[in-house]
This record gives sequence, structure tokens and C-alpha cells, in this order.
Amino acid sequence: MANKAIYDGSPEPISGSTPFGFYDTDAAYKVDGPKVANFCASKLGYPIMDVELDDKNFYTCFEQAVTTYGNEIYLFKIRDNYLALEGTSTGSNLNNTVITPNLMSIITIGESYASEAGAGGYQTWYSGSLTLTPYVQDYDLTAWAQASASLAPGDSIIVRRIFYEQSPAIVRFFDPYLGSGFNYQGLLETFGWGSYSPAVSYMMFPLYWDIERIQAIEMSDYVRRSHYSFELINNKLKIFPSPGSNGGYLAFQYSKRLEASNPANGPYSGSTNLVTNLSNVPYQNVTYSQINSTGRYWIFEYTSALAKEMLGLIRGKYGTVPIPGAEISLNQNDLLVDARTEKAALLEKLRGDLDETTRQKQLERKQAENVAIKSTFDNIPLQIYIG
Repeated sequence: MANKAIYDGSPEPISGSTPFGFYDTDAAYKVDGPKVANFCASKLGYPIMDVELDDKNFYTCFEQAVTTYGNEIYLFKIRDNYLALEGTSTGSNLNNTVITPNLMSIITIGESYASEAGAGGYQTWYSGSLTLTPYVQDYDLTAWAQASASLAPGDSIIVRRIFYEQSPAIVRFFDPYLGSGFNYQGLLETFGWGSYSPAVSYMMFPLYWDIERIQAIEMSDYVRRSHYSFELINNKLKIFPSPGSNGGYLAFQYSKRLEASNPANGPYSGSTNLVTNLSNVPYQNVTYSQINSTGRYWIFEYTSALAKEMLGLIRGKYGTVPIPGAEISLNQNDLLVDARTEKAALLEKLRGDLDETTRQKQLERKQAENVAIKSTFDNIPLQIYIG
């Protein structure tokens, strides 16, 4: 097809005449393409005035308008649902998918706090043990880590839990009535219950008797003996009381600082092809034939504004055109100002309409509707029933 200097009112088929060909196979798009070209040309003054554009120019504007419309729609969907989309697969087309909100993003945040509280999470807690030296209270866990924890260069440990406690009171439990005194043992053996330990008299005495005795043992240890405790400052451990002559060992749990601070550690660690940001959410170009009349009207108007802007840029190449005996001034400035104003207004309207459909706005509207319905029902007179 030879290039035409001006629009002649007979556009070629749109298929194969667009820069990218995003929608050229769509039947509805192929039908609307020539109509949109004539629509835009007519709004620019054709056939009363010459329009220095051809059908390919109009088709370029049409393709851009459809793409802009789809981008605005899907960008809105991404903003409204991103917390539910992050971490999902990039291999699926979400164009016609209803996004179901979920709590996974909140759970993921909660797991980070759970890691610090030792109640779950994604950090690995390692076990370690430290040999206690008789009568030595101070120990450097950083030095232990460098020698025993297989740390990467520049890494260190975070001590999470230390197991340094006195033995439980139950191992020192004493029942004066067991097997003697009232001879409860013989009575219990009669029923086959005599093998229970450490005491069997609990079957004859109320439970609080044993609980009070255990509490008494623990309080006695706390008051009369050195209380088992420790102090940890900058991985320098001080234990109380001082280890006896037997020494022994102390168990603890720790995590590695580089693992704890690595933002990639989490439920998606090692996974690939996942949504990580706005750019790889799997929305594709909109399907033109599925756009309703409201959306197509917006596209026609936006195409017209783009065509007007393109014509203004073309006419701006020459401020005036000489004619026999005079000059004609072209209206570049008017075209550019009008086109850019129309484009901004159309985008503002589309974004405003989309904003009214957010989940938050819909819930607020439903709440207001429920209040209005209740107010209406409250004003309906109730019948008086006479039996």
C-alpha cells in the first residue's frame, strides 16, 4: 500500500497495520479498527478539512488506547490484590481469574515474630553443648561458636535458649506414708495399683497435697540453696551457682545471624518463577472482544485524543503554510493542548471509576446500604395484634 499524504476515508484492514499486532487476530478488533479510524478522522474535521494522517496512524493510536485501558485495569487489580498475589506462580494468566483474598502475607509476617519467640517461623535453631569447668562461672559463647558452630566468614550466633536449671522437684519427692504407716501400699496392691510411682498415696489423698509438697520443695531450694540462673550479655555467659567439682555440661540453642538476617529465608526460599514485584504479576494484554461497551467508548475517546495529539505534532513541523498571495497558520498549539487535556481527563475518570470498585469502597458502600435499609425498616409502623 502506497503511503498517503492525507487521510482519504478508505482505511485498509487493521490486521497487519499496527506496530505490535497485539490484537490483530481478535475479530471484534478487526471490525472496530476501520470504524475507529473514520471516527477519529471525522472528529478532526474530515472530510471538510484535510487530516495529515493515514490509517496506520489511527491504528497506532487505537492499539495504544486498548493497551492503555488494559494496563490501567490490571494495574488496579494488582494494587488491590498484591498481598494475595505475591509468592504465587508467574506461569498462569490471571486476566479472567477472580482473586480470592487470603491471610498468607500476614501469616508470613507473623512467622518472623514467631522465630524470635521460639514458637515456629523460618529460622533454623541449632543445638549446642558447652563443657563446664569446675568452679568456673564465665564462658564465651562467641569463642565456642568460632570453634564448633561451622560459621561462614563474618557470621556469628544468636543464643536463643539456655538449659541451666535445677533438677525438678519430683525427683526429690518424699511420701512418708508410702509402704508404711497406714499401709496404703498393701491396700493398693489388692487392686493392682501398687506399681504407680513415685508415690501411690495420691490415690488416697487429694491432689493438692502433692502439689503443695512440690511447691514446698521448690521454695526450699530457692531460699536455702543457690538459685539456678544465668546472665547473658553479648554472648558472654555467667551461670549461677558455680559448677561443682564434677563440672558437667550445659546445653543451649542458637541461630546463625546471617541466616536470621537473610530476607530470602522464608516460605519461598529456593523457589523460582514466583511473583516478586509488580512487573512479573502474570497479567497479559486485555482481550478486546471481552471489553464491554463502557470500556470501548473510553478506548474510542482516548484514541481520538491520541490522534489529535499526533496531528498537532505533525502540524507543528511548520508553523505556517504558504499559499498564493498569503500564508495559513496551523493550529498545532490548540490541538496539543486539547489532546493532552482530554487524555488527562479520561485517565482521571477511569482511575476514579476503578477506585470506586476497590474492596474497601465496596464494603463501605455495603455498610452504608445496610444502615439505610435498617433506618427505613425502623420507620415502618408495626401492627398491633389484638388476640
